Order: sequence, then C-alpha cells, then structure tokens
Amino acid sequence: MQNPDEDTEWNDVLRAKGIIPPKKETEITEDQIVNMLEDTINRKTNDGKNMEDMTLDELDELEDSEDEEVLLQYRNKRIAEIKALTQRAKFGYVGEISAQDYVNEVNKAGEGIWVILHLYKQGIPLCAIINEHLRMLAHKYPAVKCLKSISTTCIPNYPDKNLPTIFIYFEGELKKQFVGPLELRGPNITYDELEYIIGKTGAVETEIKEDPRPAIKDKMMADLRDTNDW
Repeated sequence: MQNPDEDTEWNDVLRAKGIIPPKKETEITEDQIVNMLEDTINRKTNDGKNMEDMTLDELDELEDSEDEEVLLQYRNKRIAEIKALTQRAKFGYVGEISAQDYVNEVNKAGEGIWVILHLYKQGIPLCAIINEHLRMLAHKYPAVKCLKSISTTCIPNYPDKNLPTIFIYFEGELKKQFVGPLELRGPNITYDELEYIIGKTGAVETEIKEDPRPAIKDKMMADLRDTNDW
C-alpha cells in the first residue's frame, strides 16, 4: 500500500482531488521555531494588552496557556521593575528639616537621589506660594526628595532679602540654586513655571519643555486689553 504522506506526483493529484488527506507536517523548521517564539513574546491578550503592560496577576492567569519559560522571564522582569519603582517612589511629600538634619537628609540623601530644598520664612507671601507649588511637585514626582526649612533655623543669620531660596542637590552635591524673588519670578510664579525651571536642572523629568511664562510683549498686550475693557 502506498504511503499517503509520500511526496509523489500521484499523491499530489490525489490530494488535489480530495481523495487522500493533506500531507502531514513531520518536521518543524528552525524558522518556524523562531517565528513561534517571537509570536509568543509579542502575543497580545484578547483585550489588546501587551504582555509588557500586564500586572503580575494577569501574567499568573496566562501560565496555563502561554510558554512557561517566557512568562517566567517577563514575570521576573515585572517584579524587578515594580521593586525599583517602589524603592524610588518613596517620598511624595515635603519634609521639614533643621540644621541638625541637613547632613543626613541632604548631603547623605543617597545614590541617584535628587533633593530640592526650599529655605523660607513665615510671613513672606512668595515663600508660601513656593511651598504650595513644592507640595504639588513632590506629589507628582515621588522619587525626588523635597524638603523645606525655616531659613534662620537651617542657616543662622540668613538674610530675608534672599528668600525664597531653592537649592538643588544630586547625590549630595549642589547642582543649582535660585536665590531671591527675582530668580524665582516674583509673586505671580505659577506651578508650571516652577516645574519648568526645576526641570531644566534635571531634578525632575518634566514634559514642560517651553517656558510657560508669558512673554513681556504678550503680557503688555493682555494688560492693554484689560484696560480697554474698562
């Protein structure tokens, strides 16, 4: 009896007419293996979510249907990413420090840590504005250590004319300082402006790439329009 899987012209004719079943695949090529592996790596779930974007629980649910080794690699990768994020995002608030805390909280903040320190004093309106903006910044960028300190508590005899003052440190080294109302744009400074000028130091990865402060000409035109409205 002739083997229906044998690769002959006669069998090809019989297969074309449906008399014998299609030839069985007896061997898988190296290219097919590579394609199958890439398909497993790049496969999406029914809701269209990439495996890279899945939570640990969602990866666990796929263990019965996906390649175990590939899933294990992704799961371990996600665990490492989550641990790294948790370790970095450990601030998220503005801490108050004194002179005694300065070395430990600022100079010894740790590897890879940015520190933003605001020197302020009660009763100075711009200091209050900066403190509120800094609170929002700390919440948005929890991997950055945001601190504040009453100026004369942190630095004895620090002159009020220099307030507010912001120091930017990275790994204990001073990178930038903003001293006085002029450098911090006065009482009309917005949160976006503060994030922008701090973002230029590298302390935060802001998406605000252009200065949000209105140009002087635009401001004059706006003031003129407001006057004409009267």
